[in-house]
Amino acid sequence: MSFPVDVVVMAAGKGTRMKSLRPKVLHRLGGRALAQHVIDCAARLSARSVVVITGHGAAQVEAGLQAPATTALRFVRQEPQLGTGHAVQQAAPVLPDDGVTLVLSGDVPLTRPETLQALLDLCGGTRLALLTLDMPDPTGYGRIVRGADASVQAIVEHKDASDAQRAITEIYSGIMAVPTRLLRGWLARLDNRNAQGEYYLTDVVRFAVADGLSVAAHRISDAVQVAGVNSPVQLAELERAYQRRVADALMEQGTRLADPSRLDVRGELVCGQDVEIDVNCVFEGLVRLGDGVRIGAHCVVANAVIEAGAVIHPFTHIDGEKLGVKVGPGALVGPFARLRPGADLGAEVHIGNFVEVKNSTLAAGAKANHLAYLGDATVGERVNYGAGSITANYDGANKHRTVIEADVHVGSNCVLVAPVTIGAGGTVGGGSTITKDTPPGALSVARGKQIGIANWQRPQKKKQAP
Repeated sequence: MSFPVDVVVMAAGKGTRMKSLRPKVLHRLGGRALAQHVIDCAARLSARSVVVITGHGAAQVEAGLQAPATTALRFVRQEPQLGTGHAVQQAAPVLPDDGVTLVLSGDVPLTRPETLQALLDLCGGTRLALLTLDMPDPTGYGRIVRGADASVQAIVEHKDASDAQRAITEIYSGIMAVPTRLLRGWLARLDNRNAQGEYYLTDVVRFAVADGLSVAAHRISDAVQVAGVNSPVQLAELERAYQRRVADALMEQGTRLADPSRLDVRGELVCGQDVEIDVNCVFEGLVRLGDGVRIGAHCVVANAVIEAGAVIHPFTHIDGEKLGVKVGPGALVGPFARLRPGADLGAEVHIGNFVEVKNSTLAAGAKANHLAYLGDATVGERVNYGAGSITANYDGANKHRTVIEADVHVGSNCVLVAPVTIGAGGTVGGGSTITKDTPPGALSVARGKQIGIANWQRPQKKKQAP
């Protein structure tokens, strides 16, 4: 492509039908704001800049969108909102004349980069190009009016269309590519003499034809690519379409999904070979699954690296947040386990049912199989951590660390009060509360002496008077 591309994203609308205090373009699909999908798509086209036109909830929209690493992002405001043409007029002063302007909508999140590239190629830096679609029911959309030679003559908005024009099924998607130097002149000629009293961007087609310039149309058949979001129902429909697109891509790479209709990826999921994912799993943030990883049903995994051969049993919740979670090769986690930020499990580690791990490292072969808590702990190789045991890592003001050295056995229902070190090869007797460091190889027991009272009678429940 020999010409620079500047993308304009229209994101000023209120979105009344969403019935939400949140601006429409910030509603999330696949874990990202609708408009963020559009911005990220523009970045994949190597766009020089992205200009987002904001209006309703402008400050919130501007704070909620992120610039791609390789593309400049800036905002202009449309206040008041007087139509699509008026919106692009606000962006015109910041668009250089040497490029092509690609106009996109912030509530149309699933247009594919290759479709937009084909539109730009059709534009060629010299003519107006429109993205169009045949729809069985085109109600509400602008119609593509063609001449006898099938050339595009105009776009007529639904409310301004005649009965004959409303019978046309080819609609304008809201996406166009146009040389900026031409667009600037056409924007200056817009007026609001129409049923809506608005400045229509679509009038530039009429101007192009009047100026003797050809108007090209790239017609597609995939309606999802140009589907917008105007209601929670439409958002849910596009969510399913997006998730199916993600599922198909994973399966094409070799990932085995028990049911592709019951998968939710709300971020980026990267899978190695022979990965198996059961039903109703949710992946958020950046998740990497190594070769041969198996994810059981109903798991939630966020911001984690799970290495080759690991098995995550059903109903496990892994959330790395900013610190991340790492699960080593061959590890077994769950069912009903919880790994929190900073959990780092080595090879062949076992974390069983109702075990929680936070900000702790477990070396190869360590096990905590039932009903336990490990927080702010360093656990050595082959440690066996008993059911019901916890590290008491918080003194009410500060966190402290527990060190459990290699080959330690911690009995059931123990409390390790940090800061404390359990020496290598040592054993902690069940029911102990350990407050001091223990020597290597020792048996440490700290609990009240057992007593027995013979012939003790339990209290009796008093009988109620009749």
